[in-house]
Amino acid sequence: MAKTYPVMKGAEAFHFPGNEVGILVQHGFTGTTQSMRGLGEYLAKCGFTVYGPRLKGHGTHYEEMEGTTWKDWIESADDGYRMLKKKCSQIFVVGLSMGGTLAVELAHRHPEIRGMVLINAAMKMDSLERTALEEGSRFLDAIGSDIRAEGVQELAYEKTPVKSVKEIVKLMEVTRKKVPSVSCPALILVSKEDHVVPPSNSRFLFENLKSADKSLIELENSYHVATLDHDKELITRETEAFIKRLSYN
Repeated sequence: MAKTYPVMKGAEAFHFPGNEVGILVQHGFTGTTQSMRGLGEYLAKCGFTVYGPRLKGHGTHYEEMEGTTWKDWIESADDGYRMLKKKCSQIFVVGLSMGGTLAVELAHRHPEIRGMVLINAAMKMDSLERTALEEGSRFLDAIGSDIRAEGVQELAYEKTPVKSVKEIVKLMEVTRKKVPSVSCPALILVSKEDHVVPPSNSRFLFENLKSADKSLIELENSYHVATLDHDKELITRETEAFIKRLSYN
């Protein structure tokens, strides 16, 4: 029987009931809902219904993550979407890093999604692709907490399973092929300096999404986990404005 691990304090899923506008807020690879909670709370104060799921295998122990697949992560995101759909007439998806990858995947699956906010979304990472080809190591060092602001820590795994690296590489490969067919309105936020996901990923999205309504905003003062970094207020303001512009009463 597989060992079960408790959910880390601060890594729990969150749900804030609100109006008919539902917002799915998704964290990244090896990360937790902690990276998105501040943004989620802000959007809830705007009156929206907000749900931040804990992706399968995340927020517990990296050995549990090792047993999950890219399809499990999509299922976690899709479960969140369907839960909001029962309560809300219009849905927006927001994602950081791999959460952005999942947002694109959901927009492809559910064309009725009103808009997506992609924050340093992961589409292609050569470093991880090289790692996925290596043999021997079971775990790698952590990739979390790429934050410019001093004294701010991301709640994330201290090790990364190599098997999980292979899974996110597959997720990016599968999703990247779908980008040209996604026409959902998109707000793309990209850190000028990111030590995890190359900023070229966001430019790829901006140039290749079919969306007629799309914009790219550069974050001047944040690294990868921008939702916890110096530009977090800019992210909340731009996200709020984007959703209010596209939602209908």
